[in-house]
Amino acid sequence: MSHKIAVIGGGSWATAIVKMLCNNASQIHWWIRHESAIDHIKKYKHNPNYLTSVEFDTSKLQLNSNLKEVIKNADVLIMAVPSAFLKETLSEVTSVDLQNKQVFSAIKGIVPEHNLIVGEFFNKEFKIAMENIGVITGPCHAEEVAMEKLSYLTIASQSSENAAYVASQLSCRYIKTTVSDDIYGTEYSSVLKNVFAIASGICHGLGYGDNFQAVLIANAIQEIKRFVDVVHPIDRDIKDSAYLGDLLVTAYSQFSRNRSFGGMIGKGYSVKSAQLEMNMIAEGYYGTKCVFEINKKYNVRMPITEAVYRILYEKMSPAIEMKLLTDQLS
Repeated sequence: MSHKIAVIGGGSWATAIVKMLCNNASQIHWWIRHESAIDHIKKYKHNPNYLTSVEFDTSKLQLNSNLKEVIKNADVLIMAVPSAFLKETLSEVTSVDLQNKQVFSAIKGIVPEHNLIVGEFFNKEFKIAMENIGVITGPCHAEEVAMEKLSYLTIASQSSENAAYVASQLSCRYIKTTVSDDIYGTEYSSVLKNVFAIASGICHGLGYGDNFQAVLIANAIQEIKRFVDVVHPIDRDIKDSAYLGDLLVTAYSQFSRNRSFGGMIGKGYSVKSAQLEMNMIAEGYYGTKCVFEINKKYNVRMPITEAVYRILYEKMSPAIEMKLLTDQLS
């Protein structure tokens, strides 16, 4: 089985995914919004804005800023744009354009206009069958892919055949892959781990030490389990890398933008000033509000998520909120 693959997005994750695919695919369609970036890649063989150390074999790349044309020329679409901009990016795309396409999301967020994880968004808005939808999750930072450090990915889909194919295309000397059928659990977990990475960063910014961080993250994985078991109750092992591993690397890594964002909040930055300082998207900011809203339906006990929500959206004091949170953890 051979499919034409397209990567949608021009950021660090898209760049990392293209790098992985170059090890196996003979041709990769790559949508990047800005023509200037496309021209730069064609001329200099690297992305001018993200993971600039990655050098591409440009003979394998079909670069295009016309999204509908890229979609038309591919069978498998790997989405790697920030969730906050996904609806806008697809504004001219119709369900007809996506008919018979496989869509795999490497997006670690929720579509804020709909409060839907990306898989549900494509299913409801574009009528894509769930067996043609998949999720690519970590634990894996794009920066370490760029350095070819050993990393692991989980590819989830209700179609084991589709998941196995994408896994085979991403596997290489420094990327190991596993497959799963837990689309909802892996995707919600990838959203929540960003929320908890913000909490970890806030605590670090406030001066909490490693001992408390360990308690915070131990409680965070329990919070993930409570939530995903209610939203999509199936038999899953929350200690697997797709859940616990992804949480750990996002909460602790120097490359975690969500942790960095939280660190600024803990040190007294406003949300807007922290966003401007980073000049990158912290998916957990949007994910916090979406999960908080979604949980009004399920009423799962989520003290960490609620604390982060009050800090980010109700402008409550990080020091006070985290002090109150310490009394709810065990």
